[in-house]
Amino acid sequence: MAADDRAPQPVHGLAPRGRQQRGPGAGGDNPFAAMFGSMNPNDLGAAFQQLGQMLSYEGGPVNWDMAKQIARQTVSQGTPDGTKDASVGPSERTAVDEALRLADLWLDGVTSMPSGSVSTVAWSRAEWVEATLPAWQQLVDPVAERVGLAMGDVLPEEMQAMAGPLIGMMRSMGGAMFGQQIGQAVGTLAGEVVGSTDIGLPLGPAGKAALLPLNVERFGKDLSVPQDEVRLYLALREAAHQRLFAHVPWLRSHLFGAVEAYARGIKVDTSKLEDVVGQFDPSQPEQLQDALQQGMFQPEDTPEQKASLARLETALALVEGWVDAVVHEAAKSRLTSSDALRETMRRRRASGGPAEQTFATLIGLQLRPRRLRDASRLWASLTDARGLEGRDALWAHPDMLPTAHDLDDPDGFVHHEQADFSELDKMLGEAAKGPQKPSKGDEDTEDGKEDGKGGPEQ
Repeated sequence: MAADDRAPQPVHGLAPRGRQQRGPGAGGDNPFAAMFGSMNPNDLGAAFQQLGQMLSYEGGPVNWDMAKQIARQTVSQGTPDGTKDASVGPSERTAVDEALRLADLWLDGVTSMPSGSVSTVAWSRAEWVEATLPAWQQLVDPVAERVGLAMGDVLPEEMQAMAGPLIGMMRSMGGAMFGQQIGQAVGTLAGEVVGSTDIGLPLGPAGKAALLPLNVERFGKDLSVPQDEVRLYLALREAAHQRLFAHVPWLRSHLFGAVEAYARGIKVDTSKLEDVVGQFDPSQPEQLQDALQQGMFQPEDTPEQKASLARLETALALVEGWVDAVVHEAAKSRLTSSDALRETMRRRRASGGPAEQTFATLIGLQLRPRRLRDASRLWASLTDARGLEGRDALWAHPDMLPTAHDLDDPDGFVHHEQADFSELDKMLGEAAKGPQKPSKGDEDTEDGKEDGKGGPEQ
């Protein structure tokens, strides 16, 4: 047997066709040899184990146990540049803790929101995976649920009763395949992110400000910027996100709700799914995997879906724009490379990485702030016009935030809304005091008012 035939083959449920085992018992007399080719016994066991996991899964639309397993495996393989994950050492933890604490001190002077960090932590990539999976579940499950339902809908109604076991098997395997793909994307993203809020959403536990020392070092590797400055700038961004999410209690549900609302308007490409169902072979689970990798989602071209997407993109832009503006204000006089770091981060957020592209394929949505620069300019203008408290007061309620139209005309928003806010402040102040009984002197000085002894009109 040639050396090449003895080499272990990649396990994705099946070995490639045409690479079948030679020797006695192979070929047509051995169906397992035809199915699994030249796998050695270890690979064959892994394939059966993987197939068993797929068929036995009975949970939700995504097999999150498998997702976690695949994410950890992806992390352990390292990034394309050869960087391997490693436990965080004491000196790295100290450096991260000091950077995040200093960042919070600097932010005190540029925002009216107090610190949102209850604790600081330095994560390895594997620890980031563990900490953020619950948030990914909230993001991905709504879309995956639509795929699970669509798998039954593509069969004619009269066939669905007879095909019950097949549909159940396909849904189990679909959940496993989603788990595989999400796990791979999360594992890849773990090699790119520098904190818990990189994509503008609070992925980690509330109040826990986090940086990944290994990825912080990679981020600044080719920037010709001192590592301490890189760490401090990224700590400022993490700490700013923490303040926003901690002190705007409705913001997390608003963002995740916007993602879910958009997901409800995504339709599955049933023609592609019908092809998979019509040719489905339980011995070839990679068919579903290939379909997921190619993408099966098409946003509905309806006014409601367009409005949903606009709300989501605007919300992401407002979050990232606010963070960009306050971090720039805090860093510009303290970090000599703040402008270069700001531009690097803006470009990174605008383009996204490979893992973000994977998520876009899987859930039909790119979590990018397309109008980050516009939003940042608007927040800066609000700071000049209203000061820190007036600017940050906009986060009191989602209806008070700028809209996509306001990003087109920031000056109009800033100056038009100013008068409304002063009136609102006056009304709130009067309401807080409650009805006041006029004093004796007040009654005597009511010029010509016959009913001066009455209370204020309600």
